[in-house]
Amino acid sequence: MLSQIKVPEGATVEINTVVAVIGPSGVFAANAPAAAVLEEAPSPAAAKPTNAEPPAPAVAASDSERIRSSPLVRRIAKDNNLDLRQIAVSGAGSGLGGRITKDDVLRHLSEHGLGSAAASAEKPIALSAPQVPGQVVPMTRMRAIIAQRMVESVAISPHVYTVYKVDMTRIMRLREREKSRFEQKHGVKLTFMPFIAVAAVEALRKFPVVNASLENDAIHYHANINLGIAVSLEWGLIVPVIKQAEQRSFVQIARSMNDLALRARSKKLLPEEVAGGTFTLTNSGVFGGEFGTPIINQPESAILAIGGLKKEAVVLTDAEGNDSIAIRSMQHFCLGFDHRTIDGADSGKFMSAFKRVLEGWDREIG
Repeated sequence: MLSQIKVPEGATVEINTVVAVIGPSGVFAANAPAAAVLEEAPSPAAAKPTNAEPPAPAVAASDSERIRSSPLVRRIAKDNNLDLRQIAVSGAGSGLGGRITKDDVLRHLSEHGLGSAAASAEKPIALSAPQVPGQVVPMTRMRAIIAQRMVESVAISPHVYTVYKVDMTRIMRLREREKSRFEQKHGVKLTFMPFIAVAAVEALRKFPVVNASLENDAIHYHANINLGIAVSLEWGLIVPVIKQAEQRSFVQIARSMNDLALRARSKKLLPEEVAGGTFTLTNSGVFGGEFGTPIINQPESAILAIGGLKKEAVVLTDAEGNDSIAIRSMQHFCLGFDHRTIDGADSGKFMSAFKRVLEGWDREIG
């Protein structure tokens, strides 16, 4: 039973101060105040109550004196390598009787920075890494637009991913054999991208739902395959589009890719050349990664990420069922798709067709 309240309501007292007495049932001081507040003192203006117990031990200042502070204050000082004697000696403690408060410590840190390695008189403390101020730079307009569209895409489409490993050895050998002739004849370098683009277009023609878009609870099966090619720039990312890719030859696709990439990097693309895409290719493997999990370029339903091309030891099985180990050029491809319109079976059929075209390449490259 609460028999006596020793501190009037609203008073500020030190930690460990007796604020009330619990006594036998029915015994209560009639003139006692109704409530009391216990908190760390913010200033020396508050009167110190009587009958108070001694404060809790603080960090040692010397053999003959103790620094008055709370456990919270001592922990902040320890975490920041700060010797509380630096504050006590200067008389900067603003609490009752010169007690060092949390505000005192934070103010000292803001004005003088972290303490030294010898901050603790009781035991050594590991030095914290120096806190070097960073640089705050406003987003460019392009980066702000990219950020907004990425967030919107993730919010709109339930992204699902499937990864296939493709044996690119046949194409690797063809490219090595034909790259000099191709460049001399057509004026552009023979990269792996036209092979991948042609394989994607053929697979999209067989499985048009991967080239479709969801519009107002209806699936729009696009009449053409407008192939977006993600181009990384020093100032952001842009996706120029090869319109009606299904009607273009291997050479035309190779030239278009080269032309769009060059003009993207020199900021010479026309607005209509970065709009109207129905399916996108993005080459994350150019930086050496195994594969990426890309975000869909809205309002498209799918995007294909190209992984790094690497040599691996692969088990090959011949027509008689005999196994052998060979060094092959392998590459991962990750299809990110919108599960609202594309099911796992659709993605698997598309990727299987894409894989067959690349592994069994028999097309003329011009």
